[in-house]
Amino acid sequence: MRRKPGIAALLTDFGLKDHYAGVVKGVILSVCPDARIVDLSHDVESQDVAAAYFLLENSYRFFPGGTLFVVVVDPGVGTERAVVGVETADFTFLAPDNGVLGFLDREERIRRIVRVTNGKYFLQPVSNTFHGRDVFAPVAGHLLRGVDLGKMGERTDSLTRLTVPAAREEPGAILGSVVSIDKFGNLITNIPSEKLPPGRGVRVEVGQGVIRGISRTYSGRKPDELLACVGSGGAVEIAVNRGSAARRLGVRVGQPVRVTLRPR
Repeated sequence: MRRKPGIAALLTDFGLKDHYAGVVKGVILSVCPDARIVDLSHDVESQDVAAAYFLLENSYRFFPGGTLFVVVVDPGVGTERAVVGVETADFTFLAPDNGVLGFLDREERIRRIVRVTNGKYFLQPVSNTFHGRDVFAPVAGHLLRGVDLGKMGERTDSLTRLTVPAAREEPGAILGSVVSIDKFGNLITNIPSEKLPPGRGVRVEVGQGVIRGISRTYSGRKPDELLACVGSGGAVEIAVNRGSAARRLGVRVGQPVRVTLRPR
């Protein structure tokens, strides 16, 4: 009996205004008509590899084992940057080797890394500007059909790591930054909730905003009030009840965030 194809989860910065995301799906389905495709997101900020890194790192583990993640956030398209396939115990990742998969060796046991070079599995001719269509999509389709990753090219031990900001501690405070802003205008930081000692009050400062205490939910303050809470990814977030913290404070990704630990 033929194995049912797994899931292809797509993560791109293509948006939905243009045809790019749809064409990628069309190519995958042309190669593997039974493919199951999930849109993880197509709204990563243009060419923002760090944002894609953050989104993927906080999402992949919630998918069924066997899922193929296809990441096309690729400012180096058409250059000598490599395309890599990375296989772990549970998942396969197909992405440009620009650091977007740099978290894997920290969180997963990598079984093999393959530099994708076998033009047999590409659409020909390969354009210089749309590898999502000509390389990533057809390779994904063949992988979903059961073609072994090893046939896509040569094994390598090289995987580019992306340096992402990490929160740091100083006496009485935790210093971090905004690493992502979601559709609702919530400011997602790199300050993990584990760094907040239990039983102690905190003061959160970002831009011109000062918040005292951590709320349990987004509605932990009155409507239109600024608040801090622990989001679904386990990190401190700054939000406005029924509003947008990003718009209220006028901050962007990279904005410093300071959490002051108040005495018991």
